[in-house]
Amino acid sequence: MKAHDGMYIDGAWRPAADRDAIEVVNPADEQVIGQVPAGTAEDVDAAVRAARAALPGWAATPPSERAARIAALRDVLAARKEEIAETVTAELGSPLELSQKVHVGLPITVAGSYAELAATYAFEEKAGNSTVLHEPVGVVGAITPWNYPLHQVVAKVAPALAAGCTVVLKPAEDTPLTAQLFAEAVHETGLPAGVFNLVTGLGPVAGQALAEHPGVDLVSFTGSTAVGRQIAATAGAAVKKVALELGGKSANVILPGADLAKAVKAGVANVMSNSGQTCSAWTRMLVHRSQYDEAVELAAAAAAKYGDRIGPLVNAKQQQRVRGYIQKGVAEGARLVAGGPESPRERGYFVSPTVFADVTPEMTIAQEEIFGPVLSILRYEDEDDALRIANGTVYGLAGAVWAGEEGEAVAFARRMETGQVDINGGRFNPLAPFGGYKQSGVGRELGVHGLTEYLQTKSLQF
Repeated sequence: MKAHDGMYIDGAWRPAADRDAIEVVNPADEQVIGQVPAGTAEDVDAAVRAARAALPGWAATPPSERAARIAALRDVLAARKEEIAETVTAELGSPLELSQKVHVGLPITVAGSYAELAATYAFEEKAGNSTVLHEPVGVVGAITPWNYPLHQVVAKVAPALAAGCTVVLKPAEDTPLTAQLFAEAVHETGLPAGVFNLVTGLGPVAGQALAEHPGVDLVSFTGSTAVGRQIAATAGAAVKKVALELGGKSANVILPGADLAKAVKAGVANVMSNSGQTCSAWTRMLVHRSQYDEAVELAAAAAAKYGDRIGPLVNAKQQQRVRGYIQKGVAEGARLVAGGPESPRERGYFVSPTVFADVTPEMTIAQEEIFGPVLSILRYEDEDDALRIANGTVYGLAGAVWAGEEGEAVAFARRMETGQVDINGGRFNPLAPFGGYKQSGVGRELGVHGLTEYLQTKSLQF
C-alpha cells in the first residue's frame, strides 16, 4: 500500500499539524518501506474534537444500524484481506501464512462477532421497579501495540462502535500502515464523519496527549505494564475510565498423566508463534521431575525444527532486548538446549528459537516478560509446587494445563491466578473474555465482556 501523509480525522485525510514523519521499516531486511506523520498534541486535539462532535448522533443511532455498519466493515476487511496481510508481513515481518490466517483472519471474525452483539445485546433491561439503560461511555482513546496490528485495533474499535462510542485511534509507530488500511476500510463503509479517527505518532507524544486529553472519556491501552501504569495514573488523576491489557508470563503446566509429547509440542509452537511476540504466550513450561529430562529433549527437538520458519522481531531495539535476556539466562545458570543469543542471519532482526532447561523460579527469564521466541522449562515436585511456581509472578494473563483427565486439569486451572487458561490444548474462542489478573491489566476484551467495557449504566426508577 501507499502510506498516507495525513491523519484520518472527521471523515477525511487531513494534513498533519507538523511535518515530522516516522519511517516504517521492514524488520526482515531493515529497508524503509514508507513513512507516516508523527502526530502532535494538536492533531490529537483535532481528532478528539471531531469524535466529540460526532458522539451524540452515533450514540443515538439504533443498535441495528450500528450492527450493519460493523458488518460492512467486516466485509471490507475480508475483501481486502490479501492486501492487509501483505502489509502486516511487510511492517511486522510475520510469515505471510500467519498474517493471512491470524493477523487478518482473526480480526475479521472478531468484527463479525461484534456486528452480531450490537444487534442482539440488551441495551435496556428491567430490574424490579427500575429500567436500567446501558449507554456509551463517550469518546474512546484507543492506543494499540505492534504485535497484532489489526487484531488489537478491531478488538477495541469494534466493541466501542457497537456500544455507541466514537473513537480516536493511536496505533503503534512500528506498524502504522495496517492502521491506515483499517481507516480506509472504515471510510469505505460510509461510517459518519468523526465516529472513527486515526492519528499516527509516537507514544510519548501522541499517545500521551490522547491519554490526558480532557475530551476523552475512556482510554483503552494494550502494551507494556510500565506504560500501562503511566496511563492509569494519568487517567486516574482525571477520574477517567481505563481498560488495560498489559504484560504476561504465562505458565504451561504439564501434569503427570498428560500426553507429554503433545503438550510439549503445543507449548513450543505457542511460544514460537509470531516470533514470541504474544503477551499471552506460555513462556514457562512446568514439568514434573519424573518427566523433566524427556520434556527437555522433546522441546529442544521441536524448537530446532522451527529454524527459519519464524519471522524477525519487530525492530532492532526488540532484538537487542531479547538477546539480552538470553545472555542473562546463561549468566544466571540456566542451561541452553536450543538457540542462543547469536543472530541467525546477517540482515533482519531475527532471534533463533531458544529453549532453556534447569530454569529456577527466581531467575530473570522466569519472572520477566521477554517478548521473543524464548521458552523456559522449570521442574516441579508436586501439584502444590507447580501451583506456587505458576502463580509466582506479578503477571496473570493466560496459561495452559494438560492432564490425563479433563477434570484434573480444570481443578488445577481453577487455582491459577490468571485470566484465561487453555485446557488440554483448548481452542481460541473470540467470544470468551480476554484479560488479566494482577499486573496483567484491568478489564476484558472480546465477546460481551469486551462490549460492556465501553458502556456505563443509568437506572430509571418508577
